[in-house]
Amino acid sequence: MTTTRQAAEHEPVARVLPMLTVPHLDREFDYLVSADQSDDAQPGVRVRVRFHGRLVDAFVLERRYDTDHVGKLGWLDKVVSAERVLTHDVHRLVDAVAARYAGTRADVLRLAIPPRHANVEKKPPPHREPFVPGPGSDTELTETASWAAYGGGTQFIAALRDSRAARAVWQALPGESWSHRLAEAAAVTVNSGRGVLAVVPDQRDVDLLHAAATARVDTSRVVALSAGLGPAERYRRWLSVLRGDARLVIGTRSAVFAPVADLGLVIMWDDGDDSLAEPRAPYPHAREVAMLRAHQLRCAALIGGYARTAEAQALVRSGWAHDLTAPRQSLRVRAPRVVALEDSAYAQERDPAARTARLPSVALDAARGALAAGAPVLVQVPRRGYVPALACGRCRAVARCRHCTGPLSLPGRDAPGAVCRWCGHAELALRCSRCGSDAVRAVIVGARRTAEELGRAFPGAAVITSGGDGVVASVPHSPAVVVTTPGVEPVADGGYGAALLLDGWALLGRQDLRAAEDALRRWMAAAALVRSRADGGVVVVVAESALPTVQALIRWDPVGHAEAELDSRDEVGLPPAVHMAALDGTPTAVTALLGAAELPQDAYPIGPVDLPIGARRPPGVPADLPVSRMLVRVPREGGLALAAALRRASAIQSARHDHEPVRVQIDPLHIG
Repeated sequence: MTTTRQAAEHEPVARVLPMLTVPHLDREFDYLVSADQSDDAQPGVRVRVRFHGRLVDAFVLERRYDTDHVGKLGWLDKVVSAERVLTHDVHRLVDAVAARYAGTRADVLRLAIPPRHANVEKKPPPHREPFVPGPGSDTELTETASWAAYGGGTQFIAALRDSRAARAVWQALPGESWSHRLAEAAAVTVNSGRGVLAVVPDQRDVDLLHAAATARVDTSRVVALSAGLGPAERYRRWLSVLRGDARLVIGTRSAVFAPVADLGLVIMWDDGDDSLAEPRAPYPHAREVAMLRAHQLRCAALIGGYARTAEAQALVRSGWAHDLTAPRQSLRVRAPRVVALEDSAYAQERDPAARTARLPSVALDAARGALAAGAPVLVQVPRRGYVPALACGRCRAVARCRHCTGPLSLPGRDAPGAVCRWCGHAELALRCSRCGSDAVRAVIVGARRTAEELGRAFPGAAVITSGGDGVVASVPHSPAVVVTTPGVEPVADGGYGAALLLDGWALLGRQDLRAAEDALRRWMAAAALVRSRADGGVVVVVAESALPTVQALIRWDPVGHAEAELDSRDEVGLPPAVHMAALDGTPTAVTALLGAAELPQDAYPIGPVDLPIGARRPPGVPADLPVSRMLVRVPREGGLALAAALRRASAIQSARHDHEPVRVQIDPLHIG
């Protein structure tokens, strides 16, 4: 005996979005809601629907009385949970991210909402008293006094206290406890009755900021989200955010979608870190998602770091954000002394220890002085490996294509000239664009350094390594040589006495748009851990002092470097001065996608060129097929039009049964 289902009396139609990743099915579908499902099938809940004969997951977007569908509607198969996991604000953000990055909403939703854990969801939430914001106290005013060291810092904190949408790019002083300053800004916002979302690159940063935040905000109102928690614990914490228990959320890149109630401040620390770029489609960057969210909700935003990216500087130049920088006088007091030396200077030294450790004697003297004073010494070494590049043998400027400014590579062992890896243009006569020299040659960077070599140079001192699987969080105030790779430098009690930044060309010589910017960011992160000049702190960077990036480190001028970087990219037409799309796939598939796309009139295609053998292949492309890349760039104002055109073309191509997949990346992190 079959039971006839009865439609719900009120709003019997549910408009749902199935979790289908194919672009041509990225749209809403209408289903009937039965009377017994009506109470639970509310906008934002998870459901299951039958689609082309199979059950698929979906989200209810809205309930309606009517439908645009011509024909008979199917029924919702099941309401998975009555928990409204897709909030209105997150729904708007998902739509904006999909439009910005030419992706599908289903792919963005997989990034935004963690998988359901039924046992966690069924447990009753712990009882908590309703959150009552407290007025600013004298203690709070004292704790935020450190912001007065920055021009506009006091006004920014006052704006947070008044729940105004202040937006700033903050340049942290060397030696600054960035976690304490961000925790202070978050506490002011929470006490004003608004929520805070803080996104940091990795787990170590999450732990630092969480420790600083719980000293100022009720521990029960602070939640840390990261991938290492495990599915059950992560979902439990995420639910506490959804239900409004947490007022301050700290996490890595996926936390940028956390459903924080009444969001008043979005914080982004060290936005130039590679880990903030999502490696899964549609490849959004956490900084862009955070700024989209701040713009949609008209809330405050703060991007902070010791260095500055060109993208952050573009926000300042456009007027969307303001500068939070310290006066030069304060900077000179706080910064260490920075000395630059040639990479080959150790070869001219007579000191046997210098030859053993491959260090100039000046660097050895600085390290020995710090060790003699009882302070640790930081030695930053780029990751092992070799990075081939074409560069000028006289001034070391990286060679780029005169046609499209793309990176050059050697076509073969005996072939003359070089070939652009973007547009395929052949450069037969190589000349340096900076000094005009014809001494452009292939260089190999990434020389190997070991802790054993440094141990022989500093006999009697303990050698501590940090990197890979053995990351050290902090080191005591004692004579020690700390050898680390960039990004995992331990914090030293009382600061390092000296820092040695080795193999500068392993960072500067990379064939990548962001090579100089990334090198300065890594150097400044290490140098910021060193004592001030007045306390004897010295930083020795092994690189040519005349280079603009090295000069920016010596002067401690990341803002000027970011401004010059933005000007140079504007001149040659590279992001963020323009928007650029990278299309990766088989030559046939890339050509077909571009043929189906109605690109903006001012779009400028570059390429195609074959991707190197070791490059990451688009999902679904067999290993035996060649893969090529096509670049398309448009002016800044045409970014959404370009993404929309590629999104529509992807939908047209995916509707064909014989289509081949093409990976579409808007403003990819690495262009080179």
